[in-house]
Amino acid sequence: MVKDTTSATPLVNTNILAFPQNPDESTRFAISNEKGEYVLRLEKDVAYTIEVSYLGYQKLVFEYTATQDETKDLALVPKANDLEEVVLEYKIPIEVKEDTITYQTDVFVTGEERKLREVLKKLPGIEVDREGNVTAQGKKVTKVLVEDKTFFTGNSKLAVNNIPADAVDQVQVLDNYNKIGFLKGLQDSDEVALNIKLKEDKKKFAFGDMEVGGGIKDRYLVHPNIFYYSPKTNLNFIGDLNNVGIKSFTLTDYLEFNGGFGKLIGDIGAYLSLSNDDFSQFLSNTDFKANTNRFGALNIRQSVTSKMDINSYAIVNGSTTVTETNYLNTYINSDGSFDEGRNVTNDYDNFFLIGKFTVEHEPNSKEQLSANTFVKLTENKGEGSILTQSFDQSNFFNTVSNISALDLKQNLEYNKRFSRAQTFSMEATVAHLKNTPDKDWETNDAFLFGLIPLEEDTMYKVLQQKQTHTTSFDLVLKDYWVLNNYNHIYTSIGTSLSFEDFKVQEAQQLSNGTINDFSENGFGNDIDHRFNDSFLGLEYKFLTGIFTVKSGLFYHQYNWDNDQKGVSIQNNIQVLLPTFNAEAEFNNSEKLRFQYRQRMRFPNMGQLAANFMLGSFNSVILGNPELQNERIHSYSLNYFKYSLFRGLNLNAGITYNRKSQGIKNTTVLDGIDQFVTYTIFNQPENGFTANFNFGKKINKIKLGLESRGSYNEFYQLVNNNVSKNLSRSISLTGKMETFFINWPNVELGYTHQPSIYRTVNTRNTFTNTRFSAQINYVFLKDFHFKGDFERTEYKNEDQNLTNIFNVAGASLFYQKENSPWGFEISTSNLFDVSYKRQNSFSDFLISDQSTLIMPRIAMFKIVYKL
Repeated sequence: MVKDTTSATPLVNTNILAFPQNPDESTRFAISNEKGEYVLRLEKDVAYTIEVSYLGYQKLVFEYTATQDETKDLALVPKANDLEEVVLEYKIPIEVKEDTITYQTDVFVTGEERKLREVLKKLPGIEVDREGNVTAQGKKVTKVLVEDKTFFTGNSKLAVNNIPADAVDQVQVLDNYNKIGFLKGLQDSDEVALNIKLKEDKKKFAFGDMEVGGGIKDRYLVHPNIFYYSPKTNLNFIGDLNNVGIKSFTLTDYLEFNGGFGKLIGDIGAYLSLSNDDFSQFLSNTDFKANTNRFGALNIRQSVTSKMDINSYAIVNGSTTVTETNYLNTYINSDGSFDEGRNVTNDYDNFFLIGKFTVEHEPNSKEQLSANTFVKLTENKGEGSILTQSFDQSNFFNTVSNISALDLKQNLEYNKRFSRAQTFSMEATVAHLKNTPDKDWETNDAFLFGLIPLEEDTMYKVLQQKQTHTTSFDLVLKDYWVLNNYNHIYTSIGTSLSFEDFKVQEAQQLSNGTINDFSENGFGNDIDHRFNDSFLGLEYKFLTGIFTVKSGLFYHQYNWDNDQKGVSIQNNIQVLLPTFNAEAEFNNSEKLRFQYRQRMRFPNMGQLAANFMLGSFNSVILGNPELQNERIHSYSLNYFKYSLFRGLNLNAGITYNRKSQGIKNTTVLDGIDQFVTYTIFNQPENGFTANFNFGKKINKIKLGLESRGSYNEFYQLVNNNVSKNLSRSISLTGKMETFFINWPNVELGYTHQPSIYRTVNTRNTFTNTRFSAQINYVFLKDFHFKGDFERTEYKNEDQNLTNIFNVAGASLFYQKENSPWGFEISTSNLFDVSYKRQNSFSDFLISDQSTLIMPRIAMFKIVYKL
């Protein structure tokens, strides 16, 4: 252990460095834990110079040669209290200061790293997955900064996959991050941010790289990254043009880039709605037969004065995508079950633009004002086909979709600290949304018999036109009253007001050009909907020992009404919604947290529609204007433990959701045709999710164990029968990763994932197993080889189906030291696998899906580093 010579007090976060006298060996280091303990791992029979340093103490230096395991205490002498000059002779590899960990990257990298992601993977306690999501100290990184400024909106993927490795000097992990300093400790924040510090020669310099590639069958890739940083101006540009299946912008990115406003306005319902909107379905496709992607992202930040910054970004993406999926659908009801085979193809042409303009003004250290303007524009067209075959039906449809949307938001956020005891926050948002999703279905045979009023024709073409206009206003005021260091009282008052105009029309276009308007037979909806949530909340937060407890009670008055066909239905309810949070912090790296929340969820326009509405080629929906709200209780318990000293990371958690009152689909099945209505269901439904994540680094090897599980009990209302169903899914993954310097590094993983779906009469079991391997090897100094392999075995035990498919890729990169030029040969889908397989469950439907993927692609690339 490391201790004080005078008091024998353990010294926490002491840096111990071992500098080898042989230049071919690498520097070793250790950091003492909360008990002052340390472990320093050295090469046998190698002579080292050991340096031990701690702020306020004299440096301890001695020579040491490791011949065997040994226990050695280190004692440091306090410095005299004088004002002598202090000279920093070296940078500490890892510096731990309260909730900030700083890594000096030069200590950990070996020089072959090309992007920030490869640097992060070598830092203790930081992990990066294949998509570019970062985990630090066992927590997901939610924001990335460069030189203390937000990089775009803080999306980790854009940063780690594009920032050049040789520009990075330091990486800082900021726990409990809050961009407004005086709100830290007041606003609850579980955010973890990465702050990337650039090397001195990159702080007023343009840098980046350009990647160009080509392959057989007219494959191409162009990928430029340009970054410019100076004390007052930051500019980042990322571009991508390729037809090899690389998507620069995914559904996750879309969710993170939509808004990014303050913390006072948080609506999980809006998040769920966003993830299921008409545009997100195009981004959720990750497997396709063909894809051409055109992507550009520009971020500019300008310091106008020392107190004002302007930050803006624009994301533009256009793509053409071809998809094909085969489904084996099993429909389940009280009368038994039957199967449907379905083939769905789509050819999409998508375009979207997302932009944000922000002005941040801090007149002093106790006041902050920011204004944000956000715009989203989408235009998506698709043509496809559906072939459905079941015991009593066979039909082929041509489909056309045309979706356009405009979303505008203006946000204002103001925070002021009047005194140590009093802080005020205000946030206001005005938003306008216009959305027009149109769909057509065309077939030779009549469909949805008895559900839609078709007239006999040689071709049946049904058109659906939707239009949604929404205007909303949100305002939240919050007062933070600090009684003392151990007791806080928070008061919130706010309102959320929205006006929505929802229109749907369906019609049949006959071969002779006439129109059969379905509105004459109960179709067609025109809803004028208004919703208001006014609330007042009081929260009490106190600290006692290792416990921080916050309990709150929020009074909500909900008013909503909808006018349809001259009939107005009004609703008014008042509720008290409690919240409770308790956290036990055993030390800086070990916490136990419990949370409880009760929330309300309200019906959407489709559920309120009083007239019939087409849901798809095989479903008709009839809403219920008198639907009330859902009530959901959420409980969660999470445990976090992280030890840099032991190279250990442990996260475990369980969440329980109970829906005491919910909106349920009532479905009448006739073959695959569905007639869906909605009702308020008062039988409770329960759902559990659990997660476990364990990682341990032993010398040059890191071991990991991950597990995810879900258990859901829910009711199925089909053909006038109510039955209770159960779904259960478990995923268990074991991983191993090596970190050698002169040898190939490998990453191995094995996943076992069984899932069960059970009804009163049936039980369906699926089992997925997956083995993955990656190799990373630098040889002859200038050559870098990467390879990956994944073997998936899919079993549908009830259908007696088993599929095994292997996906692999490899690349060889060459770049001579100090040369800006690099060359790469790469291959994806090495075994030319044609499809992937997965399964899913719903109320009465079990779906087995086979999705076609892109063929084998070989590429030659040239990289030039600016």
